[in-house]
Amino acid sequence: MQLDKLKNIDPVDNFELLANQVVEGFFAGMHKSPFHGFSVEFAEHRLYNKGESTKHIDWKLYAKTDKLYVKRYDEETNLRCHIIIDNSGSMHYPESKNNSLESLNKIGFSAVATAALMSILKKQRDAVGLSIYSDTYEYYAPEKSSERHHRRILHHLEPLLTNSTQTTTETYTFLHEIAKKIHRRSMVFLFTDMWQANTNSDALFEALRHLKYNKHEVVLFHTYDSETEINFDFDNQPKRFLDVETGEHINLYADNVKEQYREVVENYFQQLKLKCMQYKIDYVPVAINKGFHSVLSAYLIKRKQFV
Repeated sequence: MQLDKLKNIDPVDNFELLANQVVEGFFAGMHKSPFHGFSVEFAEHRLYNKGESTKHIDWKLYAKTDKLYVKRYDEETNLRCHIIIDNSGSMHYPESKNNSLESLNKIGFSAVATAALMSILKKQRDAVGLSIYSDTYEYYAPEKSSERHHRRILHHLEPLLTNSTQTTTETYTFLHEIAKKIHRRSMVFLFTDMWQANTNSDALFEALRHLKYNKHEVVLFHTYDSETEINFDFDNQPKRFLDVETGEHINLYADNVKEQYREVVENYFQQLKLKCMQYKIDYVPVAINKGFHSVLSAYLIKRKQFV
């Protein structure tokens, strides 16, 4: 389904339909995955603990499963989630020819993935907040769960599918600002390609550590285009490669540097993974060419640990 086929629908409704399509497809395929047994309502029950009151046991569910589950209530199940999106120039790679799910660039993928996560959070009555940054702190919404709040965030996500930018960013600067705004324990999801004009990884991970303050759970969704940014899969014609953030360029034949390039990038990714392990940050590599499963399954795992 492509967005341009839904011209008579409000853009935000249009965008929400796209996100819901992602969620429905994901849960429809769960019977083939390790998450068999989950549903969108999975957080409404928890296993009964021996010795506690039997007042809230769900006896109908016991009849179906032969296991004792206790009904959870809003104050027990609600959690807070803050989603952060890097909107710098490199996130607008590759150039998107249309807004189908198969041809999204990194920023478009991040926007749809965020809307899909919000769809699940909404069904769980969980609170969600959003931060978007590039060379400025572009947008901030605190964690809330109302329908009006949900629509307002979608309204700010939808333009990311079509707008373009050539801005640079220093991610760590804005992560410190965002960390100061999140006071209550939350799940924090960061969508970024980790391509920084400033390569000071220590400063970046200090900012990620700041996000873990107050016992936040932090997940880094490292977004990338696997065909070109990892495999450097270009035909061997002379090409000009342009840095979309700085404007710097280089002319070369791709085959002349492919092996060296892949080695450098793979080493960089491995260093990121090890650094995240060191700081107890969940590192999730997300190839935008391979769909949304890695994002949504990471959320399910983290939520099950969190509640």
